[in-house]
Amino acid sequence: MGWDDIAESVCPVARSLAVLGDRWTLLIVRELFLGTRRFDAFQVQTGMSPHLLSGRLKRLENDGVIERRPYQQRPPRYEYRLTEKGKDLLGVVLALRAWGLRWCGLDPTKEPAVRLFHTECGSEVGPIPICRQCGKLIEPKDITAKLSGTYATEREARGSAVTAEKTPAAR
Repeated sequence: MGWDDIAESVCPVARSLAVLGDRWTLLIVRELFLGTRRFDAFQVQTGMSPHLLSGRLKRLENDGVIERRPYQQRPPRYEYRLTEKGKDLLGVVLALRAWGLRWCGLDPTKEPAVRLFHTECGSEVGPIPICRQCGKLIEPKDITAKLSGTYATEREARGSAVTAEKTPAAR
């Protein structure tokens, strides 16, 4: 069975995988939930090649998960935003995060890379998008993310490495 066949299956898991079924696509979605909007920033934080990133962004746009919005005219530059369809992936990302915290060999005594809080009541967000404290449905706009020091440093180092590669002195 090929990807085209999976996209036509009556199984909702198979159809979902036809849209989201690779690690790169889910990393893009993670970055969108963390507030990343621009091509260069996606490239820095995911490590994707420009060609691969461009293809995944186009596919997400064609599938209605993201939309491209211009932010500069000359030269034309775009940012990417989750659509309502894309925002509905919050539960998927929260579930993957919870599974990773439990099963991917992370030290449970250390602070997780990202802690998520329900902005309205301050309660930590769990694996489903319903606040455990106040019972309200949580949408992406209702979440405040706090990066651990280690993860913030990791992300900054990726950005610094790319900046260093682009400066003439580094060549």
